[in-house]
Amino acid sequence: MVKTSNIDIPCAGTSLAGTLFRPNAVKAAIMIAPATGIKKTFYRSFAQFLAENGYGVICYDNEGIGDSQNGPVSQSEASLISWGQKDMTAVLDALKGAFPGTTYHLVGHSAGGQLVGLMDNARDLRSLFNVACSSGSLRNMEFPFRVQAEFFMNAFIPASNALFGHTKSQWVGMGEPLPKQVAAQWREWCNGSGYVAVGLGKTIHQHHYDALSIPSRWLYATDDDIANEANVRDMIRVYSRLESEVIPLDPRALGFPEIGHMKFFSSKKKELWEYALEWFEAQS
Repeated sequence: MVKTSNIDIPCAGTSLAGTLFRPNAVKAAIMIAPATGIKKTFYRSFAQFLAENGYGVICYDNEGIGDSQNGPVSQSEASLISWGQKDMTAVLDALKGAFPGTTYHLVGHSAGGQLVGLMDNARDLRSLFNVACSSGSLRNMEFPFRVQAEFFMNAFIPASNALFGHTKSQWVGMGEPLPKQVAAQWREWCNGSGYVAVGLGKTIHQHHYDALSIPSRWLYATDDDIANEANVRDMIRVYSRLESEVIPLDPRALGFPEIGHMKFFSSKKKELWEYALEWFEAQS
């Protein structure tokens, strides 16, 4: 039996909305770190699956997103850097408090895996399981998708930020409305190589990207236009000491019409979740 509860997570003078999934007996504890602008409810079925298999799980909304939006999004001072340094650090602390005396792991979806090296407590993690996590570098994307991505990053984001004080990413099917600084950093980092590496030594002065040496598994779908193989390996290079295993998922070979950037977490693709279960059984 799994008990589910909503919690408030203290975070640098504010609070984040989280959900805990608590099994009767805990093998290990897992933090699910979301993609940019994606709410915690998107991961609920996956979290429930992990909990039913004996893992304590926490999901959360980043500052400025979903139930962690305190006031108008245009007034949010959240950034990608603060999501990593403050939000993710606070969530892992909450996971440790909820499930003491076990091992701690992270499922990173896209940005959720990109920002781990910014966490103050990243060394408390035993392993990473990243899905569709890559540098998102525009230069490695293929046409015609690259035209669409260039428009969103280099035209839509600046125009929306200027007109509305935030990015109305929901207008183009890119998740929740984004705080201005989140979208601006997203644009800057995707125009370079290594994503967050663009800010190292400039806007980011303390990090653990070159210190983490834990095991990691990286899954990407072969029909994902964003997290393609080149961009996945571009991101892995930033984590210079990780033990990294890369697994491509071919949707046709696996019997699915598509997987793309988002659908690994769909309850219609539960067969894919065995990749996570196998991983955590081996690591915990």
